[in-house]
Amino acid sequence: MKHDPLNDALSTINNAEQSGKLECEVEPASKLIGRVLKVMQENGYIDSFEYLENGRGGLFKISLSGNINRCQVIKPRWTLKRKDIEDYESRYLPAQDFGVLIITTNKGVFSNNDAKEHGIGGKLLAYVY
Repeated sequence: MKHDPLNDALSTINNAEQSGKLECEVEPASKLIGRVLKVMQENGYIDSFEYLENGRGGLFKISLSGNINRCQVIKPRWTLKRKDIEDYESRYLPAQDFGVLIITTNKGVFSNNDAKEHGIGGKLLAYVY
């Protein structure tokens, strides 16, 4: 039984990446998963993704680039302020300027660098490096 679709999606991506596959499919699709994939694409962790309708809620077909060492959701979803982003970077990322935190804000889903630029905080969703 699936309880956390985002966790299932990132686990599927991580497993496909570790086994050397060039693409994978994530099902079911959701807006949140699509926005997280967009952040991963903007930061160069995946090549491309597309939404396909299949009658069961849709799925994402993801083209992998081989750049992911690890991607995982963060539970519980910590609320963080703009000034606390660097503390969570040192907690979840292995080195400075290596990897991204994915944060949901009231203005959308951003990477930690974009959230710092906009000067906003939010809730931690996941990390990728």
